[in-house]
Amino acid sequence: MAKAIMVQGTMSNAGKSLLAAGLCRIFKQDGYRVAPFKSQNMALNSYITEEGLEMGRAQVMQAEAAGIAPSVLMNPILLKPTNDVGSQVIVNGEVLGTMSARDYFQYKKKLVPEVMKAYETLATRNDIIVIEGAGSPAEINLKEEDIVNMGMAKRAGAPVLLVGDIDRGGVFAQLIGTVELLEEDERAMVKGLIINKFRGDKTILDPGVEMLEQRSGIPVVGVAPYLQIQVEDEDSLTERFSRKDTVGLIDIAVIRVPRISNFTDFNPLETIPGVSLRYVKYPGELKNPDMIILPGTKNTMEDLQWMRESGMEAAVLKEASRGKLIFGICGGYQMLGEQLSDPFQVEAGGTLRGMGLLPMDTVFARSKTRTRVHGRFRSFSGELEPLSGVELEGYEIHMGESVLKGEAQPATEISDQVSGSRKPDGAYRNNVCGTYVHGIFDRESVVEAVLTILGKKKGVDISEMTGMDFAAFKETQYDILAAELRRHLDMKKIYEILEQGI
Repeated sequence: MAKAIMVQGTMSNAGKSLLAAGLCRIFKQDGYRVAPFKSQNMALNSYITEEGLEMGRAQVMQAEAAGIAPSVLMNPILLKPTNDVGSQVIVNGEVLGTMSARDYFQYKKKLVPEVMKAYETLATRNDIIVIEGAGSPAEINLKEEDIVNMGMAKRAGAPVLLVGDIDRGGVFAQLIGTVELLEEDERAMVKGLIINKFRGDKTILDPGVEMLEQRSGIPVVGVAPYLQIQVEDEDSLTERFSRKDTVGLIDIAVIRVPRISNFTDFNPLETIPGVSLRYVKYPGELKNPDMIILPGTKNTMEDLQWMRESGMEAAVLKEASRGKLIFGICGGYQMLGEQLSDPFQVEAGGTLRGMGLLPMDTVFARSKTRTRVHGRFRSFSGELEPLSGVELEGYEIHMGESVLKGEAQPATEISDQVSGSRKPDGAYRNNVCGTYVHGIFDRESVVEAVLTILGKKKGVDISEMTGMDFAAFKETQYDILAAELRRHLDMKKIYEILEQGI
């Protein structure tokens, strides 16, 4: 069985996912077979495996760092919030149902066998498992029947590295307070502390580190710097949303709907020199973009209602009438149609008028479409012509089916990699295009075609903006992450902790 080490945090967004990915990369570079694991993940960013199963995006990122294919074994439980008090519960990649927070809290102990089966399968195939916790292990109201923090560490026999976020302040109180709120046996499992996201002169921090070790009795195994690297974020706490980038030669605005999902679709666009990608929440922030993207959402109808009430819909329609390129993905694509119907109350129920930019209607179904696809854009005329015939790949995750009407034409022709069937997808009309395919911008050729369209409209030379291999770029980012962590973490001590276990 593999040896295990667990990364827990003092709070959400302390940097657990990134540090776990960095450890995966380091162990891989050192010649070990390593895999990530997170028993329960709550996020709207998900991914579809080659088998057509759904898992959290953070473990996909960590699997990439480990140099292996993503598997639902790495994330047996995924919670996708549907509102403030309930989530869709996905077990082993398939939808179990939708539960309130209270119902799930009472039910989750029944899922322990599934969690351990997934973990033990991974452990028989690898030398090291890097386990990630969720939130904080000191949530004293949630510790009963814990399956994701100390409860998981005990089941896996995994020593714990506890991570605090100095960037948000109070890191010493974070770490000491968390340790103090643990039970005695849990405290004994914490073998190392990490201060994360540090900026500045470390010599000024050193006295605090010394006092932290004295007060906790636990060694500080590193002070990790604030890293400006581009890998995929897990959830809505991402700093991408609050980033105030200057407008580039090509400016792309993503509408930040309240229940935005799979915003990792747009990461490739952020890597291009001369292109600004901005997440826009209010009409006044829209400014004068060259392209507007309506992203995926966990609740299309409620987010469309928000667009209408906030004035964002009117702002987008105005830009569409001015000839701006409007691109919708999944829920964003559904919004672009004429009508959305929810007869089975998959979302809010009832019927809602769409934005009317594409002649199509969407009906929400009880079953979820969940598959990987590949294909190509169809032949376009007019300004979208550069997309004609361009190959694409990605995945579908949606509950609705859209039916085209009138002069609407499908945007793509795709093959379902799970069933092998072929089908049309999406729709386009004039300067508006939509698709159900997530990850569509991962292909360099798709990005180049989109930039060609935008460059022609604006009179901008995009020749220096293209040629980015996004997969190769991500590999460089994982290597940078590993190199920085080797510099700032005591890897000798971490290996000792891994060997000694608990």
